[in-house]
Amino acid sequence: MNSAYEAWQKSMSVIAEHVDEHVLKTWFVPILPLHLNGSSLTLQVPNKFFYEWLEEHYASVLAIALTKVLGKEAKLHYALAPVVQAQTQVSSPELEQQYGKTPLRNTENKINPFAFPGIQKVKVESNLIPHLTFDDFIEGDCNNLARSAGLSIARRPGQTSFNPLMIFGNTGLGKTHLAHAIGNEVIKNAPDKNVLYVSSDHFTNQFIDAVSVNGIKDFINYYQMIDVLIVDDIQFLAGKHKTQEIFFNIFNFLHQKGKQLILTSDRAPKDLSGMEERLISRFKWGLSADLQVPSLETRMAIIQQKMRKDGIELPHNVMEYVSFNVRTNIRELEGVIIRLLAESAINQKEIDLELARQVISKFVDDISHEISLDFIQKIVASYYNIPAEQLKEKTRKKLIVTARQLSMYLAKQLSNKSLVVIGESFGGRDHSTVIHAIRSIEEMLQNDDRFKNVVNDLTKKIQSNNSN
Repeated sequence: MNSAYEAWQKSMSVIAEHVDEHVLKTWFVPILPLHLNGSSLTLQVPNKFFYEWLEEHYASVLAIALTKVLGKEAKLHYALAPVVQAQTQVSSPELEQQYGKTPLRNTENKINPFAFPGIQKVKVESNLIPHLTFDDFIEGDCNNLARSAGLSIARRPGQTSFNPLMIFGNTGLGKTHLAHAIGNEVIKNAPDKNVLYVSSDHFTNQFIDAVSVNGIKDFINYYQMIDVLIVDDIQFLAGKHKTQEIFFNIFNFLHQKGKQLILTSDRAPKDLSGMEERLISRFKWGLSADLQVPSLETRMAIIQQKMRKDGIELPHNVMEYVSFNVRTNIRELEGVIIRLLAESAINQKEIDLELARQVISKFVDDISHEISLDFIQKIVASYYNIPAEQLKEKTRKKLIVTARQLSMYLAKQLSNKSLVVIGESFGGRDHSTVIHAIRSIEEMLQNDDRFKNVVNDLTKKIQSNNSN
């Protein structure tokens, strides 16, 4: 290869095979080849924002092109365009009044990444993570409202009453996963739709860059092209009044045009502080759906799904133990599983309950003592003054049926056993019998305060005796 220019032209030919014409013209044509030293190519980019955008969105494309042209040893270096004196600035009284006039000063000769001259609508990069889909998002009582609303939106974006959709909940419960899943499903169903995922921090940084190059109008036009706008962690706009103002205008425009808005937050709209009331009121227009801590069964399903995907088998008792003790969020649950697999592989240990205890002790401060089903049965049977073995017999005597159902209910609440295992321990009954028992006890708890006190006392007795 004789020159940087020749290397870059050949690289551009490869890049053109992987991106559309608009992306090529916007993000690659402005690049200037500076130096070629062996297999190391130095490219000049207009500014730091341009460089960060390339690295975030097109690093893999650049790697493919340069490897093909310069070989496996190819290396890429960036240089910013030299600082020049700005001669003129185009502004408008309206924008100057709203955002302040940008003074004449030395700049990095920044270009406006949001300007698309002569093009009314273009296809934008979605920023979505392809593998975050509904197939990998396990449904449970903790998330079924949000998931169902997301599926409805994916089929008819902007045409349901769920606009905007606000997904909120604590860290690690799957808000970002669900937001990406909706976006990916929209693209699958309607490839012509412009779907954009952006974090609130990135939105803020883009806005700041647009202000610095007098590109507010183009910034707004860019976002007005979006059909489905997904903004993650909207709570981080708190206190950023200018950013909230521009987002308010974009929100209004998209909503009025029937475009879909999806927002995530770590709290409900009513609890967002540092946010303008007019924004909060708009967040409440559609549906606010919270994600809660998954139940034991959902946590089990998450582990099973992950294991199937990775082609790994875990002993059932290990999955039960992990699911019972890691209760805070899905991210921590997945972290424990990854650590468990790593410990097994590195130390050549079999994955069993002992290894699970060792791993979880490093993640979870309060590991629950395992409560046996026999122990629960004995405590309940003693309260009702009947032999524990009668709980396993096939009898319809009201006292024994109530004691059996209560034992099943407490087994579900206090042990790490599945419904199938619980049913087996009560004379080989199936899981549907356990479900019926749990619902019967829950109904009694709602209607009988005296019975509720009995259940509370038995719960405390089982927990206190078991910890001794």
